[in-house]
Amino acid sequence: MLAIFNKGLVNPPKELHSPASVSSSRKPKLPVEILEDFLSANPNNAFSIGFGAAASLAYVPPQNPCTTYQRLFCGVDEIYCIFLGSLNNLCSLLRQYGLSKGTNEAMFIIEAYRTLRDRGPYPAHQVLKDLEGSYGFVVYDGKAGSVFAALGADEAVNLFWGIAADGSVVVSDNLKVIKESCAKSFAPFPAGCMFHSEQGLMSFEHPRSEMKAMPRIDSEGVMCGADFKADVQSRISSMPRVGSEANWALRGSTA
Repeated sequence: MLAIFNKGLVNPPKELHSPASVSSSRKPKLPVEILEDFLSANPNNAFSIGFGAAASLAYVPPQNPCTTYQRLFCGVDEIYCIFLGSLNNLCSLLRQYGLSKGTNEAMFIIEAYRTLRDRGPYPAHQVLKDLEGSYGFVVYDGKAGSVFAALGADEAVNLFWGIAADGSVVVSDNLKVIKESCAKSFAPFPAGCMFHSEQGLMSFEHPRSEMKAMPRIDSEGVMCGADFKADVQSRISSMPRVGSEANWALRGSTA
């Protein structure tokens, strides 16, 4: 999967950008190049959807449809979700939210997001802590112009993010795509964490802790983005909540 968000839409942690990308032999690409290369690498089954200059989403169905590692795409009422992995407690979540049995994980994430956005306030971290399983997802709300992404705590699913040549944020589960797209400005998306376009990165496992950036050094001895972890010794003053007035702005700490 691939998601690209314009730098005016999201505000990623500044530590994700590495100055070494400028002098690297491999330069970061522009979003149009990244998308074209992704689609050309999967000519038979990839598809993409664009939202003007704001965002692009691209998706390739899993080669083995019977695998437990799902890759799902769904769009409802201008809210789009790419979901990776599976939720072990999906049936109970569907009952809790009053959804039909045929609802898959991507559809559920959209409905949960919409419920939180329109009918909160609820603690965003608690909603994610209620999800049992191995998962990662990216949500783009075309109507609100916001982005929400999260990765489960068990580290069974991987997501990576980085910075394109024009400052756009690139997210993918394919490390090769991220490396080729973002040069030295990339890192693993931190497990047990969520990112919102307005309020930044935070841990849903430790919602009262600030996020700490630790520089990453690659095999060439060059700084390559940063690893982000919750600083459990720190405390923030307010808890992240979701509400219609806040337009699903997570009132937590920014990275």
